[in-house]
Amino acid sequence: MAIFELIYNPWFITLVTLWTLPWKGVALWKSAKQKQKAWFVVLLIVNTLAILEIIYLGFFQKKKKRK
Repeated sequence: MAIFELIYNPWFITLVTLWTLPWKGVALWKSAKQKQKAWFVVLLIVNTLAILEIIYLGFFQKKKKRK
């Protein structure tokens, strides 16, 4: 029962939200800017506590070519 008490704790929800929003915002911004529509939709719909967003930002966003 302790896990359910943690999940419904307002402080826990606040911390999770503060952790997730910046990651989601950056990932959505970069995927939209790079015209990666599939990634944008998946990142917008799926909530994985920022795990998917971190994976996208680390491995799947298009890299800029250096001159």
